[in-house]
Amino acid sequence: MFRVPAALGLTLVLFSLSVVSFQSVTPPAQPQSGPGGKQYLHSSVIKNRYGQGAHEYWIFEPDSPKPRSAPVIVFLHGWGGMNPLYYGAWLDHLVKRGNIVVYPRYQQNLLTGISEFTPNTLHAVKDAVSRLKTEPGHVTADFTKFATVGHSLGGILAANVAAMASESGLPRVSAVMAVEPGITESPINVPLADLKRLPAETLLLAVAGDQDTLVRDYDAKRIYYESTRVPEKNKDFIMLVSDSHGRPALQASHRAPTAYDESYDNGEGVGGGPAETMNRVGDGPQTSRRARLDTMMVNALDFYGTWKLFDALCDAAFYSKNREYALGNTPQQRFMGVWSDGVPVKELQVTDKP
Repeated sequence: MFRVPAALGLTLVLFSLSVVSFQSVTPPAQPQSGPGGKQYLHSSVIKNRYGQGAHEYWIFEPDSPKPRSAPVIVFLHGWGGMNPLYYGAWLDHLVKRGNIVVYPRYQQNLLTGISEFTPNTLHAVKDAVSRLKTEPGHVTADFTKFATVGHSLGGILAANVAAMASESGLPRVSAVMAVEPGITESPINVPLADLKRLPAETLLLAVAGDQDTLVRDYDAKRIYYESTRVPEKNKDFIMLVSDSHGRPALQASHRAPTAYDESYDNGEGVGGGPAETMNRVGDGPQTSRRARLDTMMVNALDFYGTWKLFDALCDAAFYSKNREYALGNTPQQRFMGVWSDGVPVKELQVTDKP
């Protein structure tokens, strides 16, 4: 009979225990309260769809109870993310916190020209603003509290809308967050507006991901540095940091900001996710639907990263509170929660000199 040497047997036991321990370590859940948390003011969302083609947009409004008034957030998707389901969980979070969210489509399909994206976005936002002001039945929009946020190509558009708001007859944008924005580099060449137009009082976050191999941090840096009128105290450059301490690992890839929720499906279903990811090695059209969905599930990078940062940025701009969670390289801003074994998740990297 084969006998395992005692030393080898002990090694195998210890290895097995370490594997079990490693597999049992799980990421932080959504916090109960605070920026990024699940203490919601409203329990349901009213969803309405307007316009056609590349001028189509959605208005999502808080309900149960219906508020007397609400701030307005313009949410810009990544290239190919026309279906709101790709960001549905984040949209749901924003609306149930008490915000009206406008979600412009800005591209009819993947053949819509890049030069049309900003004009299409501005057309949809202007129409949505007019509708909220004049059409009966909507939550009263408080346009003194107006913000933009976007992912990938939407990050460029979020900055563009803010920079072009005055000349476009839109309310002043007081908070802007561009998440993994891109891509203005050749051969894509998405136009970036003159960000010197952003007023000094604008609160601005430019966010990149340490495993974003698609757009990297090039345009996040451009947005940060080209917003020359915005002082350092009102803006930060932030890097989302990956952490594989437990399972599932937290991977700050280009898809990290997506937040799948099929209750926001516009009827088009799931393709490959936001289309800018389709040409990545190992993430092409042949990738299984399950694998694509797995990359779009919410986790601590959302709760303590993008959701927390934008919640706090809006709180600071709209209500003069929670600024320490959004700006200033503070412990509250950098904190990313704790793994189930008590080990802190790797903190956000925050700098004014990226």
